[in-house]
Amino acid sequence: MIQIAYVSTYPPRRCGLATFTEHLRQSIDGVRGPSDGDRIIVLYNESDGDDAYRHHPMYWPLPAQNRAAYAEMAKRVNESDSDVVLLQHEFGIFGGEAGEYILDFIAALHKPLVTTFHTVFAEPEPPYRPIQEKIATASDAIIVMNRQAIPYLVKAFGLPKEKIVYIPHGAPGPSSEDRDSLRRRLGFSGRKVMLTFGLLSRGKGIESVLAALPGVVRKVPEALYVIAGQTHPEVKKREGEAYREELKSLIHRLGLERHVRMEDRYFSEAELIDYLTACDLYVTPYPGMQQITSGTLAYAVGVGRPVVSTPYEHARDLLQGCEELLLPYGDTTVWEERLGQLLADEAALKRWEEKMRQIGANTHWPRVGEQHVALFARMCAAKRGEVKTVGIVSH
Repeated sequence: MIQIAYVSTYPPRRCGLATFTEHLRQSIDGVRGPSDGDRIIVLYNESDGDDAYRHHPMYWPLPAQNRAAYAEMAKRVNESDSDVVLLQHEFGIFGGEAGEYILDFIAALHKPLVTTFHTVFAEPEPPYRPIQEKIATASDAIIVMNRQAIPYLVKAFGLPKEKIVYIPHGAPGPSSEDRDSLRRRLGFSGRKVMLTFGLLSRGKGIESVLAALPGVVRKVPEALYVIAGQTHPEVKKREGEAYREELKSLIHRLGLERHVRMEDRYFSEAELIDYLTACDLYVTPYPGMQQITSGTLAYAVGVGRPVVSTPYEHARDLLQGCEELLLPYGDTTVWEERLGQLLADEAALKRWEEKMRQIGANTHWPRVGEQHVALFARMCAAKRGEVKTVGIVSH
């Protein structure tokens, strides 16, 4: 049985990468079986303390801002029974400029390394470029969650295409609770519900949906837009609740109080799945077209909900063949027409729901776990010289 050392944030830390890693580990265990030999190298901030990770042999805490700890941790991994190191890479979780401290860990590591890039740039620039290039070069295999990321990495860093493997962002299936019962419990009965969830920040583009909402309400009077989630902690440190207050002022100015519900709290995984299952339409109106991965979009499609989105990188990749659901950012007229049209047409919503279920079936966590286990098996075979490359691009 292959022993894995995961490098990432991890619960109880409340961040998308921590949740992703927990589900990924569970999905791999579901395929391979659980292993007492697996380790989770948990990035944490010293101000938070490592108490949550200290008392379990599976957790090896790594203080993110302590540079010397990275090479020390690599030595510890080298001396362990781990067969492969699975690094979840996002620039913001490691210490140093653009997360450069992780390079010390990689330089001292002698075990096979698989890196999942959660951010990939079409044209990477300093300070990110040299760091990502060094990680990519040192990795035995690279996982991306967007097919478009493969040519980006090949072009930017001259990597062999065979080194890069596409595995979609994992997602849960829908809630097991009856949908009508869910809608009653959540106060959605008699409403046509659009949903956006995630940590609130200006990069979500929510004001563009609010601008279109008066026109939607004229066509669909029972329309309700639910904005679920707390303000992003970094945003809160920087500007408090200024953005949320601006959205509330806009809602008031447009007379939308009966048609918008803002839920400012932390949502558990189970609650998110309930909200997604119960909504009629999931909306990601992001203004940044370079966003290569969106966990919230992956979840919505995995649950099988119809989606309307701006055409950012992940949406274009995941929603191939559904281009009419991709709308230009900030074009209020187009958003007003399309949202109103979809919410008013139950048959169209049903058709899109079926299409999303088909796309989402390949993203469910058990399938994602299978693809990771298959990759690790190919890696070990390549190390033994039994196969030439590890990269089999999944579709």
